[in-house]
Amino acid sequence: MRIRIDHSTRYAYARPARFIVQMLRLTPRSCESQQVREWRIETDVDARLRRSDDAFGNIVHSLYTEQPTDALTIRVTGEVSTMDTGGVIRGQNERLQPTVYLRDTRLTQADPGMVAFAQAAVGTGAGSALDRMHRLMGAIHGDVAFEVGATSATHTAAEAFAIRRGVCQDHAQIFIACARTLGVPARYVSGHLNRSDGQHDQDAAHAWAEAWIEGLGWVGFDAANGICPTDNYVRIATGLDALGATPIRGTSYGGGIGTLTVALHVRPVQQSQQQHQSKGWS
Repeated sequence: MRIRIDHSTRYAYARPARFIVQMLRLTPRSCESQQVREWRIETDVDARLRRSDDAFGNIVHSLYTEQPTDALTIRVTGEVSTMDTGGVIRGQNERLQPTVYLRDTRLTQADPGMVAFAQAAVGTGAGSALDRMHRLMGAIHGDVAFEVGATSATHTAAEAFAIRRGVCQDHAQIFIACARTLGVPARYVSGHLNRSDGQHDQDAAHAWAEAWIEGLGWVGFDAANGICPTDNYVRIATGLDALGATPIRGTSYGGGIGTLTVALHVRPVQQSQQQHQSKGWS
């Protein structure tokens, strides 16, 4: 499948910000399940973009504005060809040993209730590590309702689990916290989802988790939807938790109170081409 992504983030400030610094984790890497055909990051102000890699192997662009500005728009456009590998990640240059992803963070610290939940979810019977992670994903999907507005970006896995509600970030971090209590390395993934319901205009990017399975490597688990990632998914960045893989993170100096507006459109390229042809576009 070919998936096109148009993603814009606009910051508007009460007064011109003297200086803006942003770290952008917005660019995917190619691997067996996805090939980046084209990708571009643009801004509507004079700014410097410096590309590097972080410790987790993510592509990072450091953005620095050159002059005071009262608004900044960061736009990402690109196309990625994807293939369904059953959620298994291959062909990715891994910089860190899987055991690194057993480390807890503030956002993924499991409480006693989550430990008991994880143990009950996987059971004590026979089964491979892959089977146990599938059972864990199913339990979270069935027990934690998807509800926009129930949590915020600062909520921890334990806080979201306590109210049994949240969004994809919460489902991913709950899965990660539970998997680590079972001795399975797990990490957070930010990316995009071509939704099966045809809703191409979306409010935010998607998130899921990956667990390390001996003999297979990293395998994706989307507890929010109860499935392993398919060719409808585009991986962007990974980290120990949501904070480490957040698409945009930074600060501004001056500017006062600002507002943030996000617009995201994810669609199959074939559908876009058919629409253009039906309207007589070339």
